[in-house]
Amino acid sequence: MADSDQITAVLQALGSGDQKEIDRLMPLVYDEMREIASRYMSRQPSGHTLRSTALVNEAYLKLCSGADANWQGRSHFFAAGAQAMRRILVDHARSKQRDKRGGGLQRVELDDDLLGREQKQEDILALNEAITKLQDLDPRQASIVELRFFGGMTVQQVAEALGVSKRTVELEWKMARAWLRRELAAEDAP
Repeated sequence: MADSDQITAVLQALGSGDQKEIDRLMPLVYDEMREIASRYMSRQPSGHTLRSTALVNEAYLKLCSGADANWQGRSHFFAAGAQAMRRILVDHARSKQRDKRGGGLQRVELDDDLLGREQKQEDILALNEAITKLQDLDPRQASIVELRFFGGMTVQQVAEALGVSKRTVELEWKMARAWLRRELAAEDAP
């Protein structure tokens, strides 16, 4: 893993408008972004048309092509990277659902076991819809779910990315999971 201070320095230079630093950033962040992408892709169905490398490249382009990229540090950059990857996968799943004409969406309960198994396109869409609702109610809890579930970040990494205590993340992660379970169960009820 590249030196955290070096990544932060490059990100700050980019935030200050020094676009020549963009060439230094990718080699510094690639391995960690690839790890995040691999966690995402390990839960995708076999035969998924998107690969980890493509996910990293698309996310990196989204992150670095924005003129408003003002990264507050390494954790903030990787949190935004995880969010970009989530959006790419959700868009991909939506595209696949359109291809199937929306047939048979299912709700899925959010629990820790879900982190270790393959996800169907429908699972990703249902969870994304629930997270979008949570975003309206409590943006920080939605960010915690996104970073823990989609980004595969530890509680400590999420705390650093959001600038809150580890205990705050633990409590809000617990509350957010309970809310999402209730939400997904209500959507699944006849």
